[in-house]
Amino acid sequence: MKNLVIVESPAKAKTISKFLGKDFKVMASMGHVRDLPKSKLGFDPEDNFKPKYLVSTDKKKVISDLKKEITKDTTIYLAADEDREGEAIAWHLIPALKIEKNPIKRIVFHEITKDAIIKALENPRDVDQNLVDAQQARRILDRAVGYELSPLLWKKVRYGLSAGRVQSVAVKIIVDRENEIREFKPEEYWKIKSEFIDPSLKSELAKENGKNVKVTNEAQAKTIEASLKLGNFTLVEIEEKDSKRNPAAPFTTSTLQQEASRKLGYSVKQTMIIAQQLYEGNVGNIPDHTGGLITYMRTDSLNLSTVATSAAKEVIEAEYGKEYSLNKPRTYKSKAKGAQEAHEAIRPVNLALKPSDIKAYVDASQYKLYSLIWKRTLATQMAPAQIANTTYKIQAGKDGEYEFQTKGQRIVFPGFMKAYTEGSDNPESALDSSEKILPTIKKGTVLNLSKLELEQLFTKPPARYTEASLVKKLESEGIGRPSTYAPTISTIQQREYVVKTEDKKLAPTPTGEIVNSFLND
Repeated sequence: MKNLVIVESPAKAKTISKFLGKDFKVMASMGHVRDLPKSKLGFDPEDNFKPKYLVSTDKKKVISDLKKEITKDTTIYLAADEDREGEAIAWHLIPALKIEKNPIKRIVFHEITKDAIIKALENPRDVDQNLVDAQQARRILDRAVGYELSPLLWKKVRYGLSAGRVQSVAVKIIVDRENEIREFKPEEYWKIKSEFIDPSLKSELAKENGKNVKVTNEAQAKTIEASLKLGNFTLVEIEEKDSKRNPAAPFTTSTLQQEASRKLGYSVKQTMIIAQQLYEGNVGNIPDHTGGLITYMRTDSLNLSTVATSAAKEVIEAEYGKEYSLNKPRTYKSKAKGAQEAHEAIRPVNLALKPSDIKAYVDASQYKLYSLIWKRTLATQMAPAQIANTTYKIQAGKDGEYEFQTKGQRIVFPGFMKAYTEGSDNPESALDSSEKILPTIKKGTVLNLSKLELEQLFTKPPARYTEASLVKKLESEGIGRPSTYAPTISTIQQREYVVKTEDKKLAPTPTGEIVNSFLND
């Protein structure tokens, strides 16, 4: 063969071969082809941590199939993914295939479309040794932690256990939260609510003598109730404030995993499997479209290309009207520790391809995830929402010492909310963003009380993590990479350090707790 293109997965090979002529053969390496040996430490701490790599047993056939296609004149295009793992895969293929003397070109693309592939072929580069070294250092650290600590766990706790550089930290986070829940002492507090009729309105006690009030016991609640019964409830002030709300940033791996969990109920692993299918174009035959539907799904960048932002502008103006679009594109800055912003955020490859255009050709889960990504990307380039917030302040009590408040909000202009609003892990805050229209009442009106309610409540312990909130925590602490969140969360469940409760929360098992306390010591 004159030209051999090596990618990571067969699905990707199938899609890419559609774009290239008969002079090119596209084959898959099925991920990594070499690794450190399983039964030994695999690197030499005395000799600058020099690694010793072997072709993995399960990859021997892959290597021999690839070799069959190579002569001394074959140009080899190493087209593994555009991240540290991908760079390392490309680098390992050279000695594994013994192609040091062949013309070798490293090509990268972060979407699988004809244009992107052709452009990549025209702009090859060399393997980036810095990225390879970063991956090797990470692999050696993983091995050092796992190989040194796991046998210690076998000896001290139980055979077959394992420790890992990222997984053990994830377990620790879950165990720490469980301990917080156990040690939590609920505190009593009371809410005092009033309901009025003609016009009907509900309000809640907010202040006493101009200061925020905290009611902590029944006696205090009863004292307040007694005073309230001696006075009127008068609407004394109407406060109106306008606010603007901006859309959430475009999706990164971690925010896509969180949002697909909140809105679609997908596990982190499930989300990554579906995203991979959309990226590789592993979907039905969509008319007038070949290739992937979304850009590369392992990224922590919030950047969108100018191609994407101008496409978004066109779609927004066609779908919603000119007043919903922006004059100049909105950009976002990443807050994640150690974000490597080489790629783009996750977005549809072609924004003009609406979810409704693909619905008949893809399965339900692919359609749902694509819709989520399409709407979120569009929203990032839409006008802010304008919201009018109104607070009714109601004076009450024998000497008018208490202030009750009722809050309402109207959406003056929906802006991006017409396309998308971000989900929340907290059901109470989801209610905050819905419209609450207040009845029209004049200032100075004495309100007609129908019911006064004293409600005893207790503070709640912190919640256990969900897969999504654990990803958020790991990312905020700078632990793991976009590519490791899903496998880490699967690993700690497979190893039975953590179980998923009926309500999809993560709780540690006794084994998880013992291993964690041993590692802590």
